Amino acid sequence: MSNPGETHYPRVTTDPSGETPSSPHFPSIEERILEFWEKDGTFQASIDQREGGENEFVFYDGPPFANGLPHYGHLLTGYVKDLVARYQTQRGRRVERRFGWDTHGLPAELEAMKQLGMTDKNEILEMGIDKFNAACRESVLKYTEEWQTYVTRQARWVDFENDYKTLNPSFMESVLWAFKTLHDKGLTYEGFRVLPYCWRDETPLSNHELRMDEDVYKDRQDPTVTVTFPITAAGDNPLADELTGVAVLAWTTTPWTLPTNLSLVVGPEIEYAVLPAGPEQPKTNTVEAGARYLLAKDLIAAHAKDLGYADAAAAHDAVVATYAGEQLDGLHYEPLWSVLADNEKFDTSNAYRILVDDYVTTTDGTGVVHQAPAYGEDDQRVCEANGIPVILSVDEGGRFLPFFKGTDLDAIAGVQVFDANPAIIANLKSRGRLMRQATYNHSYPHCWRCRTPLIYRAITSWYVKVTDFKQDMLDLNQQINWIPSNVKDGQFGKWLENARDWSISRNRFWGSPIPVWKCDCGECDHIEVFGSLAEIEERFGRLPRNHEGEVDMHRPFIDELTVECGSECCGDGCNGVMRRVEDVLDVWFDSGSMPYAQVHYPFSNEEWFDTHNPADFIVEYIGQTRGWFYTMHILATALFGRPAFTNVISHGIVLGSDGQKMSKSLRNYPDVNEVLDRDGSDAMRWFLMSSPILRGGNLIVTEEGIREGVRQVLLPLWSTWYFFTLYANSSFGGKGYDAQERYDAKDPLDRFLLAATGDLVRDVRESMDNYEVAGATEALRRFTDVLTNWYVRRSRHRFFDEDTEAMDVLYTVLETVCRVAAPLLPLATEEMWRGLTGGRSVHLTDYPDADKFPQDPQLVELMNLTRSITSQGSSLRKAHQLRVRLPLAAMDVVVDGADALNGTFADIIADELNLKEVRLADAAEVDEASYGITRTLVVNARVAGPRLGKQVQQAIKASKTGDWSVAEDGTVTAGGLALEEGEYTLTTVVDEGSAGARAAAVLPTGGFVVLDTEVTPELEAEGVARDVIRVIQAARRDSGLSVGQRAKVVVRAEQSVVDAVEAHRELVAGETLAVELTTEAANVDAPSATVEAAGAADATGQEG
Repeated sequence: MSNPGETHYPRVTTDPSGETPSSPHFPSIEERILEFWEKDGTFQASIDQREGGENEFVFYDGPPFANGLPHYGHLLTGYVKDLVARYQTQRGRRVERRFGWDTHGLPAELEAMKQLGMTDKNEILEMGIDKFNAACRESVLKYTEEWQTYVTRQARWVDFENDYKTLNPSFMESVLWAFKTLHDKGLTYEGFRVLPYCWRDETPLSNHELRMDEDVYKDRQDPTVTVTFPITAAGDNPLADELTGVAVLAWTTTPWTLPTNLSLVVGPEIEYAVLPAGPEQPKTNTVEAGARYLLAKDLIAAHAKDLGYADAAAAHDAVVATYAGEQLDGLHYEPLWSVLADNEKFDTSNAYRILVDDYVTTTDGTGVVHQAPAYGEDDQRVCEANGIPVILSVDEGGRFLPFFKGTDLDAIAGVQVFDANPAIIANLKSRGRLMRQATYNHSYPHCWRCRTPLIYRAITSWYVKVTDFKQDMLDLNQQINWIPSNVKDGQFGKWLENARDWSISRNRFWGSPIPVWKCDCGECDHIEVFGSLAEIEERFGRLPRNHEGEVDMHRPFIDELTVECGSECCGDGCNGVMRRVEDVLDVWFDSGSMPYAQVHYPFSNEEWFDTHNPADFIVEYIGQTRGWFYTMHILATALFGRPAFTNVISHGIVLGSDGQKMSKSLRNYPDVNEVLDRDGSDAMRWFLMSSPILRGGNLIVTEEGIREGVRQVLLPLWSTWYFFTLYANSSFGGKGYDAQERYDAKDPLDRFLLAATGDLVRDVRESMDNYEVAGATEALRRFTDVLTNWYVRRSRHRFFDEDTEAMDVLYTVLETVCRVAAPLLPLATEEMWRGLTGGRSVHLTDYPDADKFPQDPQLVELMNLTRSITSQGSSLRKAHQLRVRLPLAAMDVVVDGADALNGTFADIIADELNLKEVRLADAAEVDEASYGITRTLVVNARVAGPRLGKQVQQAIKASKTGDWSVAEDGTVTAGGLALEEGEYTLTTVVDEGSAGARAAAVLPTGGFVVLDTEVTPELEAEGVARDVIRVIQAARRDSGLSVGQRAKVVVRAEQSVVDAVEAHRELVAGETLAVELTTEAANVDAPSATVEAAGAADATGQEG
């Protein structure tokens, strides 16, 4: 075939040389592509060319904080968001990609406080809330430019110009609407309840915030005390007289809560024992000698020494009475201190009693739990049910209140709770109430924002009644496609099953306001809730405005709106003033409101939102099952009765190179910018997207792992592209060949590649349609290996011979692969695709049509079997140090249906492995033992045991004695028992000791190969000649000869090598395009070759 005109690849390139480099520097290519996209407006064009409406694909971009620089977690989710959006665009969908900024909440406040040199809330109040919030506003947008640079460099397409910010009035108004709607549905309430509480930040946390990250819980060593509570004769329990004076033992890891002890709790069915102090009471037990103790019988052994006994047996022998916990109900005891015993002041008439509840266990402690209702959820629940009040003893900063001054506990007044523990313990010792003191290592919750150990503290908070619609949340969860699938009913589903009411208020400054106003008269319980700026303006006669006159719903401007109550609840009309509750909303309420608040719903875009919600897709790390995923699901269920999203990837955690959490101080991870500058964004994208992290596993980031992605896919694809340009450009006397699309072919290798390409298109499409990104990368990796290490390697001679069918096929496959890989490798594929086609952008094309490619599963199967056979044969060569250039006599191939390999495939095997003969045999007709092949069966008792019971031993014995078989349908039977998949391992073993001059290997798909390893002098000579061919080829490259240029060759080597070359002169000359081949015998260590270009006359004469 001729090629009129001239053709040159690349048709378009960003490379300054205008050529395709053989050794690309991917970061430089990427920078040029990014510059091209910016000038070309490619991103916007990809959106504009797709119709909107029902064709839109909606994904929610979890908004990051902009008061810190991006990290690997942001990089990972950014890549996923980008590739899903690119793929859906290929499939014809319109994908708007609006960026968002999370701007409220304590992280923003803490950063502002750090910049202002502040340490507590009082300093904020002294400065002024307006000035502090202005500092927060500036802080949260500090790094927006760096974020934009970072996101752009990772080749992530997003709309920064049309972004949304949670601090914008439009966003905040939608948040107010959501609260008001929940309130109108009866789904909000104000309660005084025990919550996780950060005393440093002086604000509560939601329970879900303690379960987002594993490092929220850290090991901590705390003091523990076991304290006595002597029973008194008060009350009407009939056991009171009998047990008066008996010291009930209670254990706690929070001594600081003992000053507010108001009850003890026992388990109703736990058996409690009374026993006297033993004769060997240690000095550490400060209780007066001769005391009688009460504790759970099952825990006596753990306290025997402290009770004064030599061992557990002696202590048990000393027991004088036992009681069920329910018998102890209502017994009174002596308070530890008298501070709260003032009934008129603290209403503690029902306190200092033993109560009964099922939550008590005998796992540790004494089986008796001390109750401080202000500092424990169960404590509050049990005490309130028994008429015992919640009494706070510490302020917002976790410091003991002034009412302890002048009391027995004067030393703790004004002291932070953890710092007060030593004084409390010393006081207990001096009063003879401390039976035991120790330290306790336990996993303890810390604030995820400032890393301070939390306390539990009763506080007034606003709640969403999640428990009222928990079942709806569980039902709607079944409509969501989770990746990985086990998260649906696992981590997320189980969290929903145990969902609690959500504490949504924070007594802080920078956030969306809780839109509730209360009357301040002290008697009126009138409240008003507002859900829009219009409602606020109507009631107050104006809108909240900042110092610049702009509408601003932040504190303190929203707090300035007051109005006379006028409620009829106080008779003729209340004269009080309606004032806003000071709390702001939990920042997670903002995040959960993002779907509707970003578009100012319901005040704008109502029809759009109603037809574009739920979102088609979201992605974040697994911790967001207790964070963003969770809060969106709560609000979507409560407000709309539908899920917030329909598909979600919940990926694992990115770890440092040491397997620990990434740490700037430890420097245990490669610097992101260094990686992007050295290896490129595509390499980083591939590393992250092909890892187990998108299937829920964690990922250790290493430089070697990132570079492996370059070696696995990027370089092989590029080398194939370079290979194509090299031969296409040099064809037809250097005029080049203009390759055409081709979907049919005569050559078996071409037909195989086309069929395999169609399979790739289908496999990647199926994976991406199911959001199985790692599956898509694996399909592409396997195909790249086939393309470069099989097709191109085996087709070089055809390209040299200017076979236009091969060039068309490779062109078609490369163009298709570029489109398939575009979402996964957007920068490199852009350069290659534009170079191939001259088109504007691969990202403006449709996903390939697999139906264009022939489907030939039998051909693909046979070619893959051939590859497997050659791979095993190659491994046998390496194991026996038989280089590939050394020809061998034969190899036996024993597989099912071996006849199908006759001809083309057997020839390929012979050529690949440099064999004189390939002998094919059907596995069904061959005695494996004659080749030294045996099979062994191992029964997995752990798996088979539950099903087979005692019969598992019968199967194990049979597997060892050979009493087992494999049926034609693959069923394995051992000792007459049919085994199921997973209950056994069937292994084929090669006994090479009995093979002689042969080497055998088992094929992964069944069957085996046996290689003849004997090397005759004739075979050795040919191998030497082929070694010399390699030396000549290297000399050709070094001398700069073009691919098809003829040459004059001189070989200098020792006599034996010269003899081998002369014996195979035709082979050597043909392989090296030598028109003249001269050999010179010399005393040298290794053969060498000199090469010079042959003149036209020489070449013509040779060819003639």
